[in-house]
Amino acid sequence: MILVRRAICSTVPRGKKKASKISECSPDRQQRLFSHFGALNLLRSSKVELIFVRHGRPEHIETSDGSPADPPLAEIGHQQAAAVARWLSEEKIDYLYSSPMRRARQTAMPLEELCGLVANVREEISEFDRDSSAYVPMEVLKEVNRPAWERFASGQMSESFRSLTTWSSGVVAALEEIVERHAGQRVGVVCHGGVINAYLAHCLKFDSDAFMKFDVDYSSVTRVLASSQGHRSVRSVNETTHFRGSPHLSIRD
Repeated sequence: MILVRRAICSTVPRGKKKASKISECSPDRQQRLFSHFGALNLLRSSKVELIFVRHGRPEHIETSDGSPADPPLAEIGHQQAAAVARWLSEEKIDYLYSSPMRRARQTAMPLEELCGLVANVREEISEFDRDSSAYVPMEVLKEVNRPAWERFASGQMSESFRSLTTWSSGVVAALEEIVERHAGQRVGVVCHGGVINAYLAHCLKFDSDAFMKFDVDYSSVTRVLASSQGHRSVRSVNETTHFRGSPHLSIRD
């Protein structure tokens, strides 16, 4: 599991007496105090926890007529979906969103059942390859097309995805709208590795032309704290607690 914490300091009004005490500190002490109070303010103002769940492992599909592949989950993917649902059902999730793609919808179904929720399907959080006629799991791509796998692994996308900027902007706008709608709630978002990386790139100010920075395993969990003041804090990336005791569920790209 990769843990990432990014505290974004904000200016917090203080009384004259407290400001006077800080001004008497050394510059290093002042910096530590401002960082401390900025981090506390971030935690206090964080109103929404986004819980991203990447879909389980899908089947390898290539269509012969050029129609979108949109694969369902493989058997191992259904097992991963059930495992992550059992784990997350121990938390109080207030609302659930899902990509419309089959692998995401099927991953969301156990969560819907165990959490007593019905996922709101959002077109905007579909993966960038939604219209592709082939879906090749990364671990398969690594074996059959090493150069393509290396491009993906390094964050470089195929030239066929020239509308990535438009897609990424749509992803971020949809997720920001979700944040705005769910103040004070914990929200599950079942989606895709690209969607998760696009939002992390937005939160961490990465370049959008090479946004695939993080490995997120099938059915892994990534958490972002978001406040109404615009603060975004990446709490964790690629949690796989639900794999404990079931090593066969872990499929590394």
